[in-house]
Amino acid sequence: MAEKDDWITYPTVDDNGNTIIVTGRLDVEKFRSRERNNIRVEITLPYTVSGHLGFPDDESSRLLEAITNSFEANLKGKNTAILTGIYTGAGERNWVFYTFATQVFNSFLNRALADFPLLPLKIYAENDPDWAEYDEMIGAITES
Repeated sequence: MAEKDDWITYPTVDDNGNTIIVTGRLDVEKFRSRERNNIRVEITLPYTVSGHLGFPDDESSRLLEAITNSFEANLKGKNTAILTGIYTGAGERNWVFYTFATQVFNSFLNRALADFPLLPLKIYAENDPDWAEYDEMIGAITES
């Protein structure tokens, strides 16, 4: 992950009353200032829940951490994409990236996940030139 001070973690509640832990990246301006980085890609992975709060069990936690570490390692020093947010709770983890091309992002994703078993991922992409999702996430931090 980036320097510890470049990320902030806070709890929030989703529309169904579930606690969601949000980890948001703060140091995005260099990447965001490039107009071409206007595609948001969200990768969602369901996990096995431990207890009644909807958080991952130990095995799922290790897998989620390993995937996050692989994403970060495969992005280090590259302009392929930037990981801007991680949402964990209600039985799933959601990683949010901004990139300039879905084809390039797909290659990154295949490399990053090559050492993992087949995963039941949901992948969503859309044009987000104003970084609306990112601004909403940061806005929620400042409102808390």
